[in-house]
Amino acid sequence: MTSKTDSANNSSPSAETSIEVRGLDFSWNRVQEPLSFPDITLRRGDHLFLHGPSGSGKSTLLSLLAGMLRPASGHVKLLGTDIHRLSAGKRDQFRADHMGVIFQQFNLVPYLTTRANVTLPCELSELRKKRTEPTFAEEAERLLAALSIPEDHWQRKVTRLSIGQQQRIAAARALIGAPGLVLADEPTSALDADNRDRFLELLLHLAHRHNTSVLFVSHDQSLARHFGNHLELRGNRI
Repeated sequence: MTSKTDSANNSSPSAETSIEVRGLDFSWNRVQEPLSFPDITLRRGDHLFLHGPSGSGKSTLLSLLAGMLRPASGHVKLLGTDIHRLSAGKRDQFRADHMGVIFQQFNLVPYLTTRANVTLPCELSELRKKRTEPTFAEEAERLLAALSIPEDHWQRKVTRLSIGQQQRIAAARALIGAPGLVLADEPTSALDADNRDRFLELLLHLAHRHNTSVLFVSHDQSLARHFGNHLELRGNRI
């Protein structure tokens, strides 16, 4: 796999770095040739647009950054912490405390209401709860309103909402409690062009307010104009 990068991997590492990737390789099994990923350095508060064809390793890289997969070699430092040196339990808690993840399939809890899905990270992390203003319930409502989820939907179960609304709820859940890093895997795939651009501008605006870095994965290169840093992956496997 080859790559093309710009300032996302040309910055010098520092205490203000949100992502540092060095020498990262991953293989699903011993038969397949491993995927080799480019080195990445992303400063705190900066945003990175990651794109490439299907099979190039975009979702795999996100799973490695989130600590859901373990690399064959190399290291991943997030906010100064080498996450793969942590135990599984401490890695899960690090993710809860410091990361918001917008999954491609949303991963909302179907039996919870809209608002309860958004506040879930604050139930799992005292740190995220303490960073909400003035309370986590009120911050959840502010985020839902900003993302154009009507107030009469806040107490509905998420299964009763449209796919586009569920996608915005997943974004609100990722942003609550000012995480240091948001990983977003194709978060605009269910939105039309107008709502896609409005959603993305709002996501980056809200992230900017809390100095949150965003790594945004998409195959849609028209979205790259919203980002100061770009990284292209090329390959033939996911």
